[in-house]
Amino acid sequence: MNTIHVKLDARSYDVHTGANLLARAGELIAPYAPSNRVFIVTDETVARLHRPALASSLDAAGLKNWTITLPPGESAKSFTGLEMVTRHLLQANISRKDLVIALGGGVIGDLSGLAAGIVKRGVDFVQIPTTLLAQVDSSVGGKTAIDTPEGKNLIGLIHQPKLVLADLDVLGTLDIRQMRAGYAEIVKAALIGDAEFFDWCEQNAAAVLLGRPEALSQAIATAISFKARIVEQDETEQGVRALLNLGHTFAHALEAHSAYDGTLLHGEAVAAGIALAFKLSAQLGHCTQADADRVRRHLEAAGFITDLRKLPGAPYDAQKLTAVMAADKKNDAGKLTLILARGIGRAFMDRDAPTEVVLELLQQETK
Repeated sequence: MNTIHVKLDARSYDVHTGANLLARAGELIAPYAPSNRVFIVTDETVARLHRPALASSLDAAGLKNWTITLPPGESAKSFTGLEMVTRHLLQANISRKDLVIALGGGVIGDLSGLAAGIVKRGVDFVQIPTTLLAQVDSSVGGKTAIDTPEGKNLIGLIHQPKLVLADLDVLGTLDIRQMRAGYAEIVKAALIGDAEFFDWCEQNAAAVLLGRPEALSQAIATAISFKARIVEQDETEQGVRALLNLGHTFAHALEAHSAYDGTLLHGEAVAAGIALAFKLSAQLGHCTQADADRVRRHLEAAGFITDLRKLPGAPYDAQKLTAVMAADKKNDAGKLTLILARGIGRAFMDRDAPTEVVLELLQQETK
């Protein structure tokens, strides 16, 4: 078991990565459940695959457990899903000494964390991410949220988990498309601030996507460690943490375009968004065209679609995409805020990105 400590004073916690962690979950979680009562929030797919092992481990540790099961998919990350979870918790008379366990991907993690953060003004929760994307990104850092028709993650709060258990064994149930979606967040970390790690990614992407234990373990640990150090510097995203949104403003607009119906996976949207961010950076003179081309080549070699005309959910409307980007929560005083790059491993925040250039780029990419 590899442990990465996230240092946030009283809100500090450990992220454990490794094999067979689901079987050890009870003993690892027990110190954070003083009432010996825990509530598992999961979806139907994950419940079938992993809930029995988790429940058995919790039982063995003497933790009474109940399960709240939602339909799978992004649609659960909504006011409807939030109401369902919070009402179930309240009807079970959850106390502030009880614990919520998020067992699932990013949707379940975000939704469960938000529900835990607001029910009875806040109860503790633990993340057990079951997708590669959730393990390397959404389970770490405390961001919780739901989606609305106005945009992605616009209703939420920062609520740090007490513990994160990233079991590599559960990733064996994922198909290649889900593994690739998670890889987008791994390579994102390299492109933000670790050029050497990007070199490593170019050599090892295939091994990661195929679930080779050594490569997968190194990629996960490196990405989590990178994110943890960023979160430690800027927990509430007042500065440097915004860099973690590389590609995400474009990505969220692409996801909103298809109403979060699952046609386009988050990681697929992020990869396309990263390619757009580097292309825009090159057009604005921030980085070389060679760097932008290198990034696009690697993403496509990993199996991502960077051509918006061929991306799931196409055709996309450039005007609509730009309008959604204009509503992004990072924007200020009507100015478009984007994470761009001065090169590979050299991301920066542009608080006054030219909207007309962004629109022109999107028009070129979608026609």
